[in-house]
Amino acid sequence: MKKMISKLFFTALIALSINAPQALAQNKSIVVSSTTSTEQSGLFNFMLPIFKMKTGIEVKVVAVGTGQALDIGRRGDADVVFVHDKPAEEKFVEEGFSTKRYEVMYNDFVLIGPKSDPAKVAGGKDIQAALQKIAAAQAPFVSRGDKSGTHAAELRYWKGAGIAVSPSQTWYKETGSGMGPALNTASAMNGYILADRGTWLSFKNRGDLIIVVQGDPKMFNQYGVMLVNPAKFPHVKKAEGQAFIDWLISKDGQNVIASYKIDSEQLFFPNAKN
Repeated sequence: MKKMISKLFFTALIALSINAPQALAQNKSIVVSSTTSTEQSGLFNFMLPIFKMKTGIEVKVVAVGTGQALDIGRRGDADVVFVHDKPAEEKFVEEGFSTKRYEVMYNDFVLIGPKSDPAKVAGGKDIQAALQKIAAAQAPFVSRGDKSGTHAAELRYWKGAGIAVSPSQTWYKETGSGMGPALNTASAMNGYILADRGTWLSFKNRGDLIIVVQGDPKMFNQYGVMLVNPAKFPHVKKAEGQAFIDWLISKDGQNVIASYKIDSEQLFFPNAKN
């Protein structure tokens, strides 16, 4: 009986030692603070299972506006930051919260508005001229107002148009929300809104909204990724986080990004310089 118990115990130990590396591999994970556009467009749901299958690393995403995503990185509460506001990203590196920024992909911003187009901007390609017309008509405009990359771009366009906007203006509404909820508000109000093309293509509750302005070079929308500096935050998972970045900018990762489409339309265009 004792021999049988010893044999069973020894067998269990062997099985445990064999399975331990697999269990450890399965437990590898990183936290990525990113934008609502990468999540609400469906890109992460498409891309991350492929990355996990290839590496065994699970990616847990915190999807917020770019400003908030960078602040999460500044607190050391993420391993990787994946956002779309190049000036803010470069500042993040300058401050020492990362040592390198990698360009990953791009798409563009589009101005969405009602089919009735009260500001008469449809068909134009100049975002600043369109905003001037919207302000002159005092047509309803919905802003994310959340310090996201999209919000930062919108404010740059208003500034370029020579218009100071404020929530105190009855026609200008800030939601303080992500891209999807802000689009829902614009749909309910039949108002204008700036959106990234990826989220717009995946958005279902369009109502009477359509793209009214697109194609302005100023509406180019670049995404970058950064490893949070492990010298500042020793708990950052450097190896796993860098593995995710290396995969994103690799030929394999870039091909996966390019292959993500909705109704045969590509949402993001890889342009890693690696």
